[in-house]
Amino acid sequence: MTRRSTTGVTAMRNPLYRMQEAFARRPLAAALGAAAALLLGLWLTPASWQTATLRLAVPIALAAIGGIFAEKSGVINIGIEGLLIVSAFSSIVVVNWLGDAGATLGLTNLWWGMLAGVLVSVLFALVFAIVCLEFEADQIIAGLAVWLISLGLAPFASQILFESPNTANVARFDNVTVPVLSEIPLVGYLLFDTEPQVYIMLVGAVAGWYLLSRTNFGRWVVASGENPKALDTAGIDVHRVRYAAVLLSGVFAGLGGAGFALGTLGTFSGAGDTAINGRGFIAIATYLLANYHPIGALIGSFLFAGLNSMQDMLQTAGYSVPTELIRTIPHMTVIVVLVLVGRTRLPDAAGDHYESGED
Repeated sequence: MTRRSTTGVTAMRNPLYRMQEAFARRPLAAALGAAAALLLGLWLTPASWQTATLRLAVPIALAAIGGIFAEKSGVINIGIEGLLIVSAFSSIVVVNWLGDAGATLGLTNLWWGMLAGVLVSVLFALVFAIVCLEFEADQIIAGLAVWLISLGLAPFASQILFESPNTANVARFDNVTVPVLSEIPLVGYLLFDTEPQVYIMLVGAVAGWYLLSRTNFGRWVVASGENPKALDTAGIDVHRVRYAAVLLSGVFAGLGGAGFALGTLGTFSGAGDTAINGRGFIAIATYLLANYHPIGALIGSFLFAGLNSMQDMLQTAGYSVPTELIRTIPHMTVIVVLVLVGRTRLPDAAGDHYESGED
């Protein structure tokens, strides 16, 4: 019975393994195949579901790309959820303070809110990096601390500023429409008539892939996570590379959290799991599913965002299924995906501390 069950799970895993290996060997061909599958999915699904999926993918995809850089460098940053929380909250606070309808120094206040969200996220990422790299704290515990501090700090600050765990409502980003291209069937209204945070997500995925796989810095990041001793021997400061990678994870997570708050929500809810609602942890599952590939993480984010969108549609449609059960759909899918895609290999030095010159 056990042997048959194991064989069945292995058979289910093999197609996923082949997909991962194909993506690693031929990323361009795999990306084109995924794009073709995506176009087919767009043709079969309602336009409202498509646009909602694209918007909901923003925090997941950007946080996942940031997590890739940190973990590939050897630092396991499971505090990404906390970075999304503080960036989303701080972006709303700054826009509310400046006035969402105005501009400051020639830049609309929504963009100042985005910048503030990124800076706060980077600050939290810096504290996390100092604790892990200088004081050699356990990275998992430090990441949990970042999440828990953010989970309590944002509602507390909101209570002081707004006398409620939920912030005031602010204006959201308007769609950016590209003439002519927005008229293209199927993808025109999705990619060329959409909110700026979607463009940031798409550009971020390509930039993350290029930086990781086509630059010296990317090679240093990979070496820092796989063989820091060899990188140190080559004259590259391992700590500096890891600092840069963790701070970069803060930049991406900040863009994701602030973009989600100012583009989709227009407010921040501090109740329960906050408005982020576990998307940082879903981002971790996403980059594991993508085997640390930024473009794969982008595509994987569409899966989880699509399920989130479907969850919202089921709730709105008024089906008799309990709301609590519907809300578990994205999180249960994460568990199933992690069970099936269990072959993802952590970098050899992930979670390990390194001192320059150690044997």
